Amino acid sequence: MQHPLWTPSPARIAASRMGAFRCFVNQRHGLQLADYPALHAWSVAQREAFWQAIVDFFDIRLHTPAACVLREGPAMPDAQWFPGATLNFAEHLLRRRDGHPALVAIAEDGSREQLSHAQLAAHIAGLQRALREAGVGIGDRVAAFMPNTWQTVVGMLASASLGATWSSCSPDFGTQGVLDRFGQIEPKVLIAAAGYRYAGKSIDLTDKINEILAQLPSLERLVIVPYSRHEASPADYKSVAPVALWQDFYQPGGAPQFTPVPFDQPLYILYSSGTTGVPKCIVHGVGGTLLQHLKELGLHTDLGASDTLFYYTTCGWMMWNWQVAGLALGATLVLYDGSPFHPAPTRLIDLIDAENISVFGTSAKFISALEKAGVKPRASHTLTSLRTILSTGSPLAHESFDYVYRDVKADLCLSSISGGTDIVSCFALGNPTLPVWRGELQCKGLGMDVQVWDADGHPLSSGKGELVCTRHFPSMPLGFWNDADGDKFRAAYFATFPGIWAHGDYAEQTAHGGLLIHGRSDAVLNPGGVRIGSAEIYRQVEKVPQVLESIVIGQDWQGDVRVVLFVRLRDGVTLDDSLREEICQAIRTNTTPRHVPAKILQVADIPRTFSGKIVELAVRNVIHGQPVRNTDALANPQALALYRNLPELNE
Repeated sequence: MQHPLWTPSPARIAASRMGAFRCFVNQRHGLQLADYPALHAWSVAQREAFWQAIVDFFDIRLHTPAACVLREGPAMPDAQWFPGATLNFAEHLLRRRDGHPALVAIAEDGSREQLSHAQLAAHIAGLQRALREAGVGIGDRVAAFMPNTWQTVVGMLASASLGATWSSCSPDFGTQGVLDRFGQIEPKVLIAAAGYRYAGKSIDLTDKINEILAQLPSLERLVIVPYSRHEASPADYKSVAPVALWQDFYQPGGAPQFTPVPFDQPLYILYSSGTTGVPKCIVHGVGGTLLQHLKELGLHTDLGASDTLFYYTTCGWMMWNWQVAGLALGATLVLYDGSPFHPAPTRLIDLIDAENISVFGTSAKFISALEKAGVKPRASHTLTSLRTILSTGSPLAHESFDYVYRDVKADLCLSSISGGTDIVSCFALGNPTLPVWRGELQCKGLGMDVQVWDADGHPLSSGKGELVCTRHFPSMPLGFWNDADGDKFRAAYFATFPGIWAHGDYAEQTAHGGLLIHGRSDAVLNPGGVRIGSAEIYRQVEKVPQVLESIVIGQDWQGDVRVVLFVRLRDGVTLDDSLREEICQAIRTNTTPRHVPAKILQVADIPRTFSGKIVELAVRNVIHGQPVRNTDALANPQALALYRNLPELNE
């Protein structure tokens, strides 16, 4: 009989904010909600009461009160949350003003900078004045081409304090990738790093920035953060707009002011991966983002003012936006910029002990890579402070759960979470009051009516299907930029099931109230008409020690679809018949014969987006001789050539 890998102690449950919130709801509404399933059911059935409870529990300050909590039409997407209310996002992230550390920025070379909550507010106040003098106001776009460091956080909060809209890309994006994003939103101000470091190398961004500037006619001010290129000078940049170095553009000091804006004022513009065309510019609102992030960080992650939160992310991934909201709970954020494996695979694990990190966020790929590298943190580190590990980006393999509890730490909450850029938050995530079951996401998020449907739109209590959300939620995007009639927005999320949100996850509900994510719906394999989630195959392949990583696609073949697996192997290992059979046996034994690939091929690299997600659709297009419309969305577009015109796929 299966048992949980971890169960929270009664003391931990009693001390959790999730437990306190359940008591708060019970007392306010005269209820007796005994556990999380009861609380979740209530939060979905009584959405107005639930989201009002979030506002009050987290003391969200509305400068102008709302006319009501929710005004909605007959079908999604047609809702106004807290109509008439005004607030300011940055105000809530800057409520703590003492000497406790707010930001600890650590670069790959080991340099460390720290800002207290009081110092952070002083920097925001100074930059706010400078941006206001540059003409930045409500609705203007401020864009950042920046690494994950404290200046980026200051830039975002100063922009948000003025009611401006923030958008960022990481510096590893190519010129066209940046222009595909910023070119659409026409920023008034660009904050850019002169250089950055990665894997022991220092990269000069001067030429790339000049190429970008030549195609951003909307720009009225360029602010250069020297960062790794200390000798940077305004004269280096061919800008029609005035140029200033970060340290000259503003002086910290004073207290920030906060401009109240409507609840649905655009706060962030995030971007789809763009692997099938120009990226979609996804617009997220001030109020919905704040409520959702406070709920997820405060309740589901149990983050508090004494905690230190770390997430390995770039500024081009939504987890950066999510992590920053930890400031609203008074927590300390550790920001790391650089390779997670330089100079050694334990680089990020070292940070846990050095910075007393209590909540450590990473990707499923990183956890798998640690295990493949033979890292056993339990034996080499104390990890005393570590209470929670968060994992996202792709489904976390069952074996990775085993690895964490065996080789990292036995007493911690391992929370695999899933949502995405589309909602800048999660549909399913962790819970400090629930056990962790092998391979499962612990629970559906509060207030999120998440279900799994079959192809005909019928809810499934078991079995695999499409992950949907059947009712409005506050962090639903306001829409796409430059999509005035909303046609592209509705096509992206509401075409599969009219009036129902579906963003393309292939999922399964579990007996424990959790979820399994089997991969992307558009990457589902269909041999002989049987739907197979790619994650089901990856899970088995990862067990084979010679395989570092893999990618699987369905190839159209003789009127059907056959499964083709590509593997990247350890240095010095060659794919031979014996290894092929070992891989096939691992898949056959633990899944079904239909899961076994018809072809297994060795490749030197696997194409990925900048946030580390493998791109099955792009590889599928290449092997079928179809174009990949936007290779600038890939971190390693040259890898696609490895899959082109392979003779083995004609046999």
